[in-house]
Amino acid sequence: MAYRFLLVQLGDIGDLVLTTPAIAALRETFPDAHLALFCSAQASKILEPALVNETITFDKASFNGTFSILRPANLRRILGLRAGQYDSVIFFQHFTLKLGTLKYYLIAKASGARDIVGLDNGNGWFLTHSLPDEGFGSRHQAQYWLDLVALAGSRSEPRGAQVALDGGILPLGLYHGRRIVIHAGGGGYSLARRWAPERFAQVADDLATAYDAQIVLVGTPDDHAADVAAAMKQSAINLTDKTSVTQLADVLRSADLYIGADSGVTHMAAAVRTPTLAIFGPSNEKAWAPWSPGGIVTVLRTPVHCGPCSYINHDVGLRDGCPERTCMRLVTPEQVISAAHAILDGKPKSSEPEEKGTNTSVKVPETSPERDRIQILGLPVDRITYRKWMNQIDRWVRDDSRHHQVCTVNPEFMVMAQRDFNFATILRRADLCLADGVGLLWAAKRLEKPLPERVTGSDGTVMIAEEAAKKGWKLFLLGAAPGIADQAAAVMRENLPDIHVVGTYGGSPAAEEEDDIVAMVNASGADILLVAYGAPRQDKWIARNIHRLDVKMAMGVGGALDFIAGIVPRAPQQMRDLGLEWLYRLYKQPWRIRRMLRLPVFVMLFVLRGSR
Repeated sequence: MAYRFLLVQLGDIGDLVLTTPAIAALRETFPDAHLALFCSAQASKILEPALVNETITFDKASFNGTFSILRPANLRRILGLRAGQYDSVIFFQHFTLKLGTLKYYLIAKASGARDIVGLDNGNGWFLTHSLPDEGFGSRHQAQYWLDLVALAGSRSEPRGAQVALDGGILPLGLYHGRRIVIHAGGGGYSLARRWAPERFAQVADDLATAYDAQIVLVGTPDDHAADVAAAMKQSAINLTDKTSVTQLADVLRSADLYIGADSGVTHMAAAVRTPTLAIFGPSNEKAWAPWSPGGIVTVLRTPVHCGPCSYINHDVGLRDGCPERTCMRLVTPEQVISAAHAILDGKPKSSEPEEKGTNTSVKVPETSPERDRIQILGLPVDRITYRKWMNQIDRWVRDDSRHHQVCTVNPEFMVMAQRDFNFATILRRADLCLADGVGLLWAAKRLEKPLPERVTGSDGTVMIAEEAAKKGWKLFLLGAAPGIADQAAAVMRENLPDIHVVGTYGGSPAAEEEDDIVAMVNASGADILLVAYGAPRQDKWIARNIHRLDVKMAMGVGGALDFIAGIVPRAPQQMRDLGLEWLYRLYKQPWRIRRMLRLPVFVMLFVLRGSR
């Protein structure tokens, strides 16, 4: 009797496209085996018939969610797997959520298979054979699945993805010039992955004119093709909702260039080896870039320090991105046009990342071997003194290599970051995380890794001003309320006549103000940017924009400008020395009691988790 595999891929079209290299490798190794694929009905349409012997499908919408298996139809479908008499089950999944793992466990048990194969990130307790799950982006998804089937004896070398073709007549007339296919959607999973239709239109118009190209728009009615066509000056063929999945594959294969965002259609384009230009924002391109070994693929993304924010490490992260979506907005039509010209002219640009502009990967600060950093509740805290910090700033200002982000952390912020994935990611990627809070000194001592001293944002801002007056550092003060930055700058100039405050502004962290503020800061020639929007808004603003700022260091300073301007009085020195400034601020600002309630939560979490 032939050996029987049950292959499980519960994702959508793009997920299954990236699984086909592994399925093909398995088929090549075991040509006589029975391969059954458990997948969504929509995704199954991309499969080449020869890849598997059987597909067992389900409705994707009704199968989402941890407890979806309890729906009668889904439960019957899963329990019916027993009839397949499978020998092995292979899960092409990351077991991200502990509770969600129950779905996969039930599938494994229902199959009756002896061998249960998958990636293990600590949640794969039911697996009999596994590979370590090193997190999203540690390897490309397609490579993860190739390595997984290698456990069964298949080859793991990279190979192309495969999708089914229609083989019929294209739903397009004959055209002897270039053909460019554009998909303005971003898949149904996340609207945050979509690029603006008017930008696609600008790109399409340029390419239609420059290459006498035929522009073909594809997708579903929800993919904004109509908006692209309406914004275009040139004509386009709109095939929205006019092709089957296999006909779409034929259209993609006929193109000289495909342009789209992170979507299943983009993965199909790469699978049929059409030169592919993909625009990425929140998505982790190290995991999800179009897969086409030996083919032409260019990924454009903005190197924001908060990105990618979706599917990183072992977390789903922000599937809907952040409200500002700066990472997608800063990919400009001019950059896409330039990359498209390079592909069409046979000179694809290097994939080497650049610190500024748009590139194929994200450059974030790396942890150097000499960094003295500890973890508290899974977040970094640097063991640094004020003096060492000031010396570090001086080196940064004198070094033209790149910009640096500094964050202050305290118990309150750490509790906030447990539920704010974006904030936590930014803290982990920051160049320095300063221990602003006696609770962190207590926690570090409990971990037997004591901190040398408390380094507060308030005192640190004053010290930066003093050092700036001595060493010529140029400061820009960015406040939230009008006038506060000006008042703080006036006090600095009065107390430190040699200080260079080269700019001030009272604005907001809103996305519509970002470009003007960045231009203002850059025009000032500042070395150091101090942002007083309050945590975590100030840290998020810096992370979204620091890659295009000319400053050497940007830091969120919270209420420090209020203190310097004299709007909020500081606690007496004795209370500060005892670490009781929080009590004085609570006395002056009773509304802070809501924030202070996070302190006992921090203690409880630390007792339970420690550094994790």
